[in-house]
Amino acid sequence: MHRENPRTNPERRVKGRLFVLSGPSGVGKGTLREHALSDISGLVYSISCTTRQPRPGETDGVEYRFISHEKFQQDIDDNLFLEYAHVHNDYYGTLRRDVENALNSGHDVLLEIDVQGALQVREKMPEALLIFIAPPSVQELERRLINRCTESPDAVRTRLHNAIKELELQDKYNYVIVNSDLETASRELRAIITSHDELG
Repeated sequence: MHRENPRTNPERRVKGRLFVLSGPSGVGKGTLREHALSDISGLVYSISCTTRQPRPGETDGVEYRFISHEKFQQDIDDNLFLEYAHVHNDYYGTLRRDVENALNSGHDVLLEIDVQGALQVREKMPEALLIFIAPPSVQELERRLINRCTESPDAVRTRLHNAIKELELQDKYNYVIVNSDLETASRELRAIITSHDELG
């Protein structure tokens, strides 16, 4: 029996689902997301705001919305964020209107955010599905952070310190994927997203 895909038949979908992808800095969330989910129809990637400076190759409005600390604080005061967090000396946050507009249009939404933010989303939207991306080991995470050459040695130590605390929170997530091999982790992530799509 042929079954219609709710993503290609938006009238059949009253409201979309919210997927939250998070894990320690340097674990490969962005690469995994791009590799696994770029061609899934109807899945909207919600771009976060941040006060950190763009890294080489990053474009405003593509990887992040890069805004000033003053603008971010004003948006906090105006209660515009679904979630926000102070991480590694900068702020990161997701605008509530971006997520709600997409969900109410019948689209599934993917957030790629830090662990603090993911747990805020779980409190405000308990129906969200949280997916934790874990490294094979702390040693491997350190190697990845060093090899990407975007942080100072002090910043790497800070991120590793935070990662150890974040790894202790993975049991609060619906799913955990160990990103030891990109192809395997991509298949697991894609299977999670598409299996919930099939549930209608």
